[in-house]
Amino acid sequence: MMHRLIKWVTRLGAALVLIVAGLLSPIAYVEIACSSDVGSDDYDAILPAQYHRPESRTLLTYPEWHIVHAYDDYARVISKNDPHEFAYLSSIGGFWSSTCALSTASGDHGGFPWATKQLVYTIGVSFTAELLAKAAYEETLGRIAVLVRGDEHAPLDTLSATQAAEYAVFLQQTPWYKWDFPSAAKSLSDSAGVSLRDSERNFALGVENAVKASYARVIAAAVASVGQDELTLRMIVWGVSETQLNSLKDVTVIGARPSGYEIETPRYRQLTLLLAEMARLGGEFVEIAGNDDILFTTLSEEPNEEHTIYSFARQGYGDWRNLNMVKVSQLAASLRSLDGAKLRLEHVHDY
Repeated sequence: MMHRLIKWVTRLGAALVLIVAGLLSPIAYVEIACSSDVGSDDYDAILPAQYHRPESRTLLTYPEWHIVHAYDDYARVISKNDPHEFAYLSSIGGFWSSTCALSTASGDHGGFPWATKQLVYTIGVSFTAELLAKAAYEETLGRIAVLVRGDEHAPLDTLSATQAAEYAVFLQQTPWYKWDFPSAAKSLSDSAGVSLRDSERNFALGVENAVKASYARVIAAAVASVGQDELTLRMIVWGVSETQLNSLKDVTVIGARPSGYEIETPRYRQLTLLLAEMARLGGEFVEIAGNDDILFTTLSEEPNEEHTIYSFARQGYGDWRNLNMVKVSQLAASLRSLDGAKLRLEHVHDY
């Protein structure tokens, strides 16, 4: 009996080692195959040092946004189809392959700092584990429930798709751990019918929401202990009047400089919308957070090659996402030229 127990414990230990090794293998790949020599940047910043942010972060904020986009792709897929039709492995591969490309490109912009690496690798492993678990479930028990259900979506299929779409929008401006997972689970439970598919969705998504709620409390406590990242940044812009700048929501004009107006703006999704609006008004960007290079993503029917670091197909949309790097001084012109190039602005990645 003891011999058999030891045998099973050994097998379990070996399986866990293989799982951990598999989850960590993409990190090893990025470290070995995607490193680059760190070059010097001779740009002489205008803004005071306390308003500078590391330039490489414009590149290395993308992996976190890849996860945001993955949830949006997932919501799009399940709005018409079923969860097992989402290409989980493709989404995981997109995270690590784009991280590799961005790590390589970061050498000319200060490199890939260890603190940022830790964050990117942590969320990458968590994202990989989550999608692998979802894929394993949806390709087995989830698929069986779909076969029993038939072609027509059950009420919780529709509700879960709606929740997924709302979650994807929420993530564009707010950290994931602030989402109300218990309320999402309760809404599913309250709306569940008597069909096998509704019971299965209520159970599976209830477990998922419970796990994420517990993890969110841990992350929220960790963030509270170290402090939240800055929610605003400063930049210098010219070509627009002070009156025009003051008319923009949440923009604060700090003062005039020889090179333009120094302003403070929100970050994340709000910043993308503000930059697009200032470019539309004829504004030109001189410097953002003490930097002269910036990454933005565009969408197109075919892969775009101009200023592009990486491109890949979006799930559920039938188009392509392109990661574009330009000088800050060229950003406004690039934004204004998107329509003519048959490109759509998705997000400007701040620092």
